[in-house]
Amino acid sequence: MQREETPEEKIEQFEFQSEAKQVLELMIHSVYSNPDIFLRELVSNASDAIDKLRIEGLKDDALSGLAKDGKITVTVDREQRTITVSDNGIGMSRDELVSYLGTIAKSGTKDFIRAMQEAAASDNADLIGQFGIGFYSSFIVADKVTVITRSARGEESWIWNSSGDGTYTIKPGGREACGTDVVLHVKESGAADGADDSGEGMKDYLSGWTIREIIKRYSDFVSYPIYVDDTAKEKKEDAKPSPVNSMKALWVRPESEATEDEYKDFYRHVTHDWEDPMERIVYRAEGTTEFHALLYIPSRPPVDLFYREGRHGIQLYIRRIFIMNDCRDLIPEYLRFIKGVVDSEDLSLNVSRELLQQDRRTALIKSGVTRKVLDVLRKMKEDRPDDFKKFWDMFGAVVKEGIISDAKNREAIMKLCLFDASESGGRVSLDGYVSLMGESQKGIFFLSGGTSEMLASSPKLEAFRKRGIDVLLLGDPIDELWIQAAGSFGGHDFVSISSEDIEIPGEGGDAGHEAAKKIEESGITSKLKEAVLKLGGSAANIEDVKTSSRLVDSPVTFVQKGEPISLQMKRLFKSMGQDLPSDKRVLEINPSHPLIEKIAAESGDCGPDELKEWAALLVGLASIADGEPVENGKDFTKTLVGLLGK
Repeated sequence: MQREETPEEKIEQFEFQSEAKQVLELMIHSVYSNPDIFLRELVSNASDAIDKLRIEGLKDDALSGLAKDGKITVTVDREQRTITVSDNGIGMSRDELVSYLGTIAKSGTKDFIRAMQEAAASDNADLIGQFGIGFYSSFIVADKVTVITRSARGEESWIWNSSGDGTYTIKPGGREACGTDVVLHVKESGAADGADDSGEGMKDYLSGWTIREIIKRYSDFVSYPIYVDDTAKEKKEDAKPSPVNSMKALWVRPESEATEDEYKDFYRHVTHDWEDPMERIVYRAEGTTEFHALLYIPSRPPVDLFYREGRHGIQLYIRRIFIMNDCRDLIPEYLRFIKGVVDSEDLSLNVSRELLQQDRRTALIKSGVTRKVLDVLRKMKEDRPDDFKKFWDMFGAVVKEGIISDAKNREAIMKLCLFDASESGGRVSLDGYVSLMGESQKGIFFLSGGTSEMLASSPKLEAFRKRGIDVLLLGDPIDELWIQAAGSFGGHDFVSISSEDIEIPGEGGDAGHEAAKKIEESGITSKLKEAVLKLGGSAANIEDVKTSSRLVDSPVTFVQKGEPISLQMKRLFKSMGQDLPSDKRVLEINPSHPLIEKIAAESGDCGPDELKEWAALLVGLASIADGEPVENGKDFTKTLVGLLGK
């Protein structure tokens, strides 16, 4: 409590330098986006003061008794229009008051203002640690701030006063115990400066309910009990006050000391998901960068999983003080389905402590979290394959993005991947695929460009099926991107069976060679090529017609010259408004198919113009087999009916 002022008290007045007013205006109008932050900063300072007293008590027996039963009290007095944040921590001496709360006076130079302006503009300056400016967020809601404090090492208490108008005063006080009271004289306007007239700026900060809500949001896991004393509420004499905060920072407790129900309840608290998580990850990192993490894999994908502006990321705490939701800087984008908390002992924040800065410590935490999650997924795949298959069905397409973006962990991510395969009758890993490759097979064969179901019926698989060679069916749009980024796995190149020049292991057979030779001698391939080149339209990108060694039951298929560009990739480029890459295709015909033999037998002396109908039919059949629509359904139907009639 502040004692009554007497005439003989010595009041010392100090002047901020001329730029101090400008500094405070920057603090109020530019630095903080959320006025609620003032209470977080004051509670954080109070917690730090109690921590410091406990540490000093370990070194000095004279202070050890004072370090017990730390607590923080927030008193709301609507009649006096004050909010008081009190602690029984280390307190401050007169010199420390001048040093700590006179920081702006010491650093209130033009250089400091320039640094503040740059920080506000770019969120790129870690000034909190250097200047302790969190205290000055009080002036967002207060037109006057009073600090009453007594150092645990002294017998005098002091009162610091400032209206943020360029001066502050210090005078003796009457606090009997060590600790600090920060008294905010709330502005008459009712709205926090720097906020508009709607939303959070109009919060009633003289409401005990509002104060409790802010404490629960930002300071729920502070280690010391936080009590709210609302003088406007009627007090029951027999009612024992209870802390507003839970103090249960589950992530800092040993896993053996927490129950499954506690972990599940915390998951629901973090995610608002009514289902239990699929997996829990408890991680504590020690060394140069210390942090705790409590992470979860949901049992179902969030609706915004593939939305660029979705709520992705994890909650960030620093020393159990909430900093932000959805922090994307601590976990890679391809693990964006992970939910939970990371609590660091020290991280660089921007000047308002509302944004995380990119530095070495941030990178180390991100790297550590990534390795831990991938290791947990690896163990799940090995020990609980059924659970992992469920995980992969929900999140596999997202995880595969990491093959492109995370070269450091590319091999580990690729070993997690599961793919549909043409011959395995289920999902197969890359390790599993390689272990079943025959001696003559050098590459990992794959087919992409549609759903797995559609790819499974592709004519391009026929020769591979006949020889019992497995082909990966890459049905996710991301597959065509990561396959190019990776290039190979385990020393084996990825080989698209859509490519024109491909060696099929075990290829050959006298019957196949004889059929191809017979068709070539008939001249039908060259005639069909001339006819196809005259079709125009969607057939304009067909460069060649040739006999195929990959077809068994189907008459015709398309293959690619150069890098394959699937229908999915074409749609992707089109959706992004980009020009399509060069797409040159080859029409391969099956020399053993009755339709091709019939066309060859009856072509005789026919010229290209007389074969245009057959050419249009074969092009249409190849398009349908690839899942593409024919260019003109009416004309195609007319051509088909006409040829059938003949």
